[in-house]
Amino acid sequence: MKKLLLSASLLISALGAQAQLAPGSIAPDFTVSAYQPWLSTAGMNNNGTYNLYDYLDAGYTVILDVSATWCGPCWNYHLTGALEDAYAAHGPSGALGVSANTTDDLMVIWIEGDGATADATMLDGSGTIGNWINPNNGGQIQFPMANPATATANTINEDFNIGYFPTIYKICPNRVVSEIGQAAAAAIYTSIASCPPPASSPADVACLSFNGVTEICPGDYTPKVTIQNSGTANMTSATVTVQVGGATVSTGTYTGNLATYGIAQVTCSTISGFTGGTLNITVTTAGDANAANGTINQAITVNNNPATAATNMIKVDITTDRYGSETTWELTSSAGAVIASGGPWANLTANGQTVRPTVNVYGLMANQCYKFTIYDSYGDGICCDFGTGSFSVKDVNNTVLLSGGTFTTEESGLIKTGIAGIDETSITLFNVYPNPASDLVNISFEGENTDYNISLMDIQGRVISSREIANASGEQVVSFSTENVAKGSYIVTVTSNGATTTKNVVIK
Repeated sequence: MKKLLLSASLLISALGAQAQLAPGSIAPDFTVSAYQPWLSTAGMNNNGTYNLYDYLDAGYTVILDVSATWCGPCWNYHLTGALEDAYAAHGPSGALGVSANTTDDLMVIWIEGDGATADATMLDGSGTIGNWINPNNGGQIQFPMANPATATANTINEDFNIGYFPTIYKICPNRVVSEIGQAAAAAIYTSIASCPPPASSPADVACLSFNGVTEICPGDYTPKVTIQNSGTANMTSATVTVQVGGATVSTGTYTGNLATYGIAQVTCSTISGFTGGTLNITVTTAGDANAANGTINQAITVNNNPATAATNMIKVDITTDRYGSETTWELTSSAGAVIASGGPWANLTANGQTVRPTVNVYGLMANQCYKFTIYDSYGDGICCDFGTGSFSVKDVNNTVLLSGGTFTTEESGLIKTGIAGIDETSITLFNVYPNPASDLVNISFEGENTDYNISLMDIQGRVISSREIANASGEQVVSFSTENVAKGSYIVTVTSNGATTTKNVVIK
């Protein structure tokens, strides 16, 4: 049966989460206090206060369970005792509830993700499913269970991109996160074998992940990787080498002062006319003690037939099913930057669908490659069990470029823009200044005895300010105040006789 409770979906909608942290993400630090007053100061416990990085720095792998006391699946997993058993056999030596024969390499932290939950609710209070501290009437939970204040709970939900309860992460000593789900105790412990050992050598650099897009349109390609200092001493330099079929096709360098477990992104040199294939990526540093963790392989696919738009503007139409809070979408550039996005939305109280307003995405670069991706955080798409949801991406002529709705977690496709949808000769001497702008945005152009509309729009095409000039002739200057405009990227348009010229402007 789908969903936890309606209130769960509303909560996650408020958080704006679209999916869990991607494998390989770095866990943000947090500190929480355990609700159980009987826990002693044994092990790492400092008067009931628990800090994530303290445990990671001590060499523990941390299992993080973010749940809610009203969540049925959370309660069912809690009743299995999987976290209790894993903690008892492998938790910190000397801590309450941990075996004298512990392997001493695992920590469990449970967090109430709904910041509105009262402490009494943890002990079978109003609105809960059961007694979370003593779920099986066989003894109190010994690993820390925290019920943080609303602000802290919201921060943890946002930092860890919590899209549903329960979300259960494995966090390795090097801070790298992966979701393990509702695993049994034995599977939990088996999973930590994939964690690298704690830093022990002065010099050791790891190639943590590949950050570039993996499906591209034909053309040049720029690889990007994330590296991590896995050594005990600060790292000041590293070299990245990218090969295809044994031949070096790209290189990159890092210089700086990276602390232990610090990460950095390295943008490598552009591969001209890349035709696809598997990139063999290696990162090294002087005195590197562990070459094995410095190499990854990444396959890159070239799509020789992307959907092609007529101009540099597209339209996004979304119809969500009952659970609009699960649906989000984004448009990313070939460099991986998010150009536009939408969702999540409110849920319906019964099965059905809702047509969301069309989003016009203006200001795309002409003859460039973009990737459209739609997500469903629950993993069952937007059609058809709970409503006939669907999506489509169209160009300025309403030609459908991409469409669907029966995906699982996500669906994506490439779009190549056509020429800019403007007549450049009809609006001359068009300039936007200063850029970036802080107080005013000035737009100047040469009028030619006709009417003009000048607009300042956000990246999704919503008009922030506009001005009409009738029968303009000669040099024209229009100014928009940015006093109440949020920082970010915007689009300036000048329209006349059906032709539109656009320029981007940054407001700081």
